[in-house]
Amino acid sequence: MTPGTARRNAPTRRSRPRIAVVSLSQGTRPDDLRRGLDSVLAQEDVELDVVCVGNGWAPTGLPEGVRALALPENVGIPAGRNAGAEVVDGDHVFFLDDDASIPSPTFLRDAVALLDGDPSLGLVQPRVVDPTGSANPRRWVPRIRKGSATDSSPVFSVWEGAVLLPMDVYRAVGGWGAPYFYAHEGIELAWRVWDAGRRAWYAGDLVAHHPAIDPARHTEYIRLNARNRVFLARRNLPVALRPLYVGSWAAIQVARWWRHPLRLRTWFAGVREGWTADCGPTRTMGWLTIARMTLAGRPPVV
Repeated sequence: MTPGTARRNAPTRRSRPRIAVVSLSQGTRPDDLRRGLDSVLAQEDVELDVVCVGNGWAPTGLPEGVRALALPENVGIPAGRNAGAEVVDGDHVFFLDDDASIPSPTFLRDAVALLDGDPSLGLVQPRVVDPTGSANPRRWVPRIRKGSATDSSPVFSVWEGAVLLPMDVYRAVGGWGAPYFYAHEGIELAWRVWDAGRRAWYAGDLVAHHPAIDPARHTEYIRLNARNRVFLARRNLPVALRPLYVGSWAAIQVARWWRHPLRLRTWFAGVREGWTADCGPTRTMGWLTIARMTLAGRPPVV
């Protein structure tokens, strides 16, 4: 999709925006899931089509107004989200993790207004806050120069737990990257929004709630983190930039973990897997996109 295409093909604006909502769950956090779904159903001035996707689980006990989609096995987070998006209808699609919620009843209305007010935007990620008052991880602000979490800006990766896109942009970029299974699919989604001629946007004035949990506590996370860095390069970057991207992140990990050789061993095993495993179909971004991203503050080599 060339710059401006999504805007020309955008659906007719309704008096109340219709939003497709996808909540993905394995059924292990029923209270959190209910809280998130209730926060969606409490949204004002929007029409909703909500589905709860059971990733290897048949959802039960859902509130009225939420449909269930049971997947027979855990297909991974991005593929599960994609499956949900196939069965809902709306001018926009909102993805909400089962341990996240949106505290403001006007969150979706405000996020849609942000997109409608600036047609250059193709994705919105809100500011993430731990509702218990715990310190909010800096990684939730997807910028190299973090600054204040309340500051808004274009971004080149997203925290995936609460994300809104126009439905035509979601379809144009091909949805979430299923081969990742878990980790870094939000970087690819942001890159492909940029490649579609739009901008991914971090909205510091919109808030989603999520508990502060360290994903790196799992060895599996370290392996997938490394493998998926390579997948990102192979699936999206021109050949000349692939070793630069992987090499820059290898240097960053060595600097971070040089005192933790077991972590580094796991990480580099993941890198090796990333170069040899099937990464799925590729969609190489154009050099014009790379130039736009660079001018906006972050070339896709780090």
